[in-house]
Amino acid sequence: MKKMGWWFGVMASMTVIWGAGAADQAPPGPAKATLTVTTVAPQSQNLAQRISANGNLAAWQEAVIGAEANGLKISEVRVNVGDRVQRGDVLAVLQADTLRAELAQAEAALAEATASAQEAKAQAERARSLQQQGFFSNAQLSQALAAEASSVARVQSARAMVQLQNVRLSQTQVRAPDAGIISARQASVGSVVGAGTELFRLIRQGRIEWRAEVTAAEIGRIQVGAPVQVKAASGQLLQGKVRMVAPSVDAQTRNALVYVDLPAQTGSARAGMYAQGEIALGQSQALTVPQSAVVVRDGFSYVYTVGADQKVSQLKVQTGRQSAGRVEVTSGLKADARVVASGGAFLNHGDTVRVVEAAASTTQPAAK
Repeated sequence: MKKMGWWFGVMASMTVIWGAGAADQAPPGPAKATLTVTTVAPQSQNLAQRISANGNLAAWQEAVIGAEANGLKISEVRVNVGDRVQRGDVLAVLQADTLRAELAQAEAALAEATASAQEAKAQAERARSLQQQGFFSNAQLSQALAAEASSVARVQSARAMVQLQNVRLSQTQVRAPDAGIISARQASVGSVVGAGTELFRLIRQGRIEWRAEVTAAEIGRIQVGAPVQVKAASGQLLQGKVRMVAPSVDAQTRNALVYVDLPAQTGSARAGMYAQGEIALGQSQALTVPQSAVVVRDGFSYVYTVGADQKVSQLKVQTGRQSAGRVEVTSGLKADARVVASGGAFLNHGDTVRVVEAAASTTQPAAK
C-alpha cells in the first residue's frame, strides 16, 4: 500500500509540472514580414508597334559606266573609288587622234559635196530657163533636176558623217551620267578598251537603302512610307522610310524584302554592311508595368502580386514591347492586380511583406 501511494504521488507531481510548462507557452503570432515593398497597378497605355528585321545595306541604284568608242586607248583617268562626282564630269579620256583625223576627212567631204550641190543647182536653173525658151528638151531638164537632187542627197550624207564623227569624238571623254559616288573602277591608263567595256560603277546620288528581310506573315502589316530606324554594323543610326515592299516572297526562305530609303549622308554606314532595324507599324493599347517589377529567372519573366493577406504570389508572364521604363505584359497578369514595384528578386512565392505608400518607400528594399 505504501508503494502504491508513492506512485500516485509521483504521477501527480509530473502532471503539475507538465501543466505548468504548457501554460507558459505563448500562442503563435503573425508571420514576420520579409520586405517592405510598394505596389503599383498595371497601366493601359499606347505603345508603338514595331517589327524587328535584319538585312543588308545596298546602293539605291548603281550605274555601270562603260566605253562607247571601240578600240581606243585610255590616256587619262581623273577619278578614283570613293570620289564624289557631278553629272557630266569627265571621268576618263580616250586617245582621240584617229577620230580627229576622220572628222577632218568627213568635213572635207562635206565641203566637196556642198560645192557640187551648188553647181548642180545652178545647172538645173539654167536648164529650166533654156527649156522654157525651147532650147532644152524635157529629157535634158529631167537629167539636170536629177543631178541637183543627187547632189543634195550627197550633202546630207556628208553632213551626217560629220555628225557621226563628232559623236565618236565626244565619246572619247567618259562622263558621269548622274551625280554620285564612284564605287568601283576598272579603267587604267594605257589599256585599249572595246565598246561596252565597264570602266566605272557609280552609286547614283550617293544614296543607299536598307533591304530588310521580313516573314510572309509580316508583309501585310507594313505600309509604304512607314518610318524605320536602322542600326548599321558600324554603329551608325539612320532614320529612313519604307519605299517599297517586294511583290513576291522568296521560295526558299519564305521571306520578302522591304526596301527602305535612307538619307544621302549616311556617315560611317556603307553599302554591303549588315544592319538591324525596326519598322514602325503605328500604336496600340497595351497593359504595362514598371520594368523594375519584372524579374527574370531561368529564362522566364515573373512579377509578384500582393494579396489581401499581405502574402506575395509569383506569376509567370509574357512580356512584349518596352517604352520609357515600362514593359508590356501580354499574358499572365490581371489589370486589377497589386504588383510589387521593385525588389522582386529578393522575394519568393508565399513570402509575407509590408506594403507602404510609394511616397514613403525607399529606393532600396529593407530586409526585416
